[in-house]
Amino acid sequence: MTLPPSYRAGYGEDAHRLAADRPLVLGGVTIPAERGAVAHSDGDVILHALADALLSGVAAGDIGQYFPDTAPEWRGLDSARILERALDIARERGYQPVNLALVVTLDQPKLGPLRAEIAANVARLLGLPAAAVGLSFKTSEGLAPDHAQARATVLLQANP
Repeated sequence: MTLPPSYRAGYGEDAHRLAADRPLVLGGVTIPAERGAVAHSDGDVILHALADALLSGVAAGDIGQYFPDTAPEWRGLDSARILERALDIARERGYQPVNLALVVTLDQPKLGPLRAEIAANVARLLGLPAAAVGLSFKTSEGLAPDHAQARATVLLQANP
């Protein structure tokens, strides 16, 4: 099946090492956890993967171009700002997200009880209904217990 020219798809992924005494933020929600992401920003792998998906969908590069991890002004940055900028770029290029699928790989803590809260917050950040956000959780089956990873696929539609 080919998509009509008014649609584009984007893909992004992100991963961060986990360490003690760091906050774990996923989809803009602070998760109760013993370990969190080691990152220049707040390390929100969901929002980073989603921002990259938006940017790739409109052929606008990746978040490292806009928010380099070598720039001191971005230290501790709330990833919602990264997502907001990626969304602005997609809209400037004539597209808006209509549907997305997210997959998070994390061994601990279990995220199932937080699915609705995380999905609702991601939907809010993008101005979408919660039903437009698919969110799946996986474990690494012990292969990568010290990291968090997210993958995002987004369907973009040309602005009317």
